[in-house]
Amino acid sequence: MYNYIVRRFTDMAERIPVYDNHVHMDPAGRNVDAAREFEAAGGTGFTLVTLPYRQVPIMEGNDFGRSYEVTFSMAGRTREATNLEVNVAVGPYPVLIIPLSEHYGPEKAEEMMIEGMEIAAKAVADGRACAIGEIGRPHFDVPDEIREASDRILLRGMECAKELDCPVIIHSESGTTDTNRSLSEMAKRAGMDPGLVVKHSSPPFVRDDETYGVMPSIPASKKNINEALGKGSVRFMLETDYIDDPERPGTVMSINTVPNKIRMLLSTGKMDADGVNRICREIPDSLYRNR
Repeated sequence: MYNYIVRRFTDMAERIPVYDNHVHMDPAGRNVDAAREFEAAGGTGFTLVTLPYRQVPIMEGNDFGRSYEVTFSMAGRTREATNLEVNVAVGPYPVLIIPLSEHYGPEKAEEMMIEGMEIAAKAVADGRACAIGEIGRPHFDVPDEIREASDRILLRGMECAKELDCPVIIHSESGTTDTNRSLSEMAKRAGMDPGLVVKHSSPPFVRDDETYGVMPSIPASKKNINEALGKGSVRFMLETDYIDDPERPGTVMSINTVPNKIRMLLSTGKMDADGVNRICREIPDSLYRNR
């Protein structure tokens, strides 16, 4: 029975999209080989999100541009080696403000992060990326000056996104609906549609009174998916946050998790093809295409 489901899933690949909204690649990791594995499992596309790379230390604002080039290179090689849709998001990783503040002082660190944000915005304007991310604030307690600076940097990112009509992918604390409320309010301050604010690593918050208009990107665990679907909404995306760290293979989830979960949802009848099309094609397309 399982082999039949796999064959049927493969046969339907052109009709059934399988999209992972948050994937990282590392130059020292599996990168293109991981993408091939994702495709072989039934995947059709993902959002490739930049991370700080050990190969490109950030010592001045311009270094962010050099770091983004690593992401663009891996995206290009993936497109050449596979038939996957690869949407790219670049931006200054929010936790970087801590070591930058320690090395250069808080004011200089903020200036560098904002420069990284504006370089990311130019990449979107030039058509090399389709989103700014992951940006936001540290997901753990930090001193007030770091938190306040992070919010100023994030607001600048949202202002850039407003000018470009593109999404932002948010890394931040995540546990209560207050986070979504604050992100929605900040987006409105920037003149931005909260629906273009994608909350990475979101709990299964899908109702309007939980999201405040923010778009949830939910880790693709069975528990999260069941809870989200149990609320009667398919306004969310799935993600693995695959790290591609050669020292921690499979972190946070393995690259084939979303294809496996989509296969399970279809085979058990927990989601039909229309629902899968909604979360794996319609929503990603509305965010990342033709903006």
